Amino acid sequence: MGFREEHEHWLGEHVKRRKGERLDALKRGHGYGNRLFIEEVWWPLAGHFQGLHPEYEVKDGRGRSYFVDVLWEVGASRIAFEIMDFGSHGTDRSKYRMDLNRGLFLQSQECMLLFISLDELKENPSFILSALRSILYPYLSAGMSAHRIAERTYSKIECDLMRSAIRHHRVLRPADAARELELHTMTVIKYCRKLVDKGKFRPVARGVSQRVIYYEYMGSLQSPDLV
Repeated sequence: MGFREEHEHWLGEHVKRRKGERLDALKRGHGYGNRLFIEEVWWPLAGHFQGLHPEYEVKDGRGRSYFVDVLWEVGASRIAFEIMDFGSHGTDRSKYRMDLNRGLFLQSQECMLLFISLDELKENPSFILSALRSILYPYLSAGMSAHRIAERTYSKIECDLMRSAIRHHRVLRPADAARELELHTMTVIKYCRKLVDKGKFRPVARGVSQRVIYYEYMGSLQSPDLV
């Protein structure tokens, strides 16, 4: 499955498991900024939703519940992401102070907290992706190793095509890839279609005929499938 199908399935599973305030928080909170983070940063970075929780309930220093935008559990570690827009605090100094205290307490409970600017997310998601790749690399590697058994298997040609797409900024043009990998163009197209079915490639079409002119790699840059 591709991103949309995986995202809908992931969100639907959380909706089914929640009730009361937790369900209300999910419906209210998982809005534009959170979805943008998931699509533009998390999915390209990790390529999966294992251990990821939207609007995750935690306790503050006084034992009161609040919900972080996204929390990832990987092994014994917890990493929280808060998507912040310019108006998150407004001119309310008490809210500003309370939010910082909550963040400080959360980190004292051995939970890494990462703040993401919504403006940067909209205008320059590649910067956030690059920064988080450096921060989260050890956790991504650990999570992928634990999940290897459940991963699909890929042929050598499929792995070569995914690696080629990454070398060319996630874009794979069949004719160019055929020359690079010394394959027939139709062979490349055949395996590209298989990767589309497996959710790793997305076909990009242009013109009236909607002919596919290239494929975009949709997986993680540190996926174990590439090894």
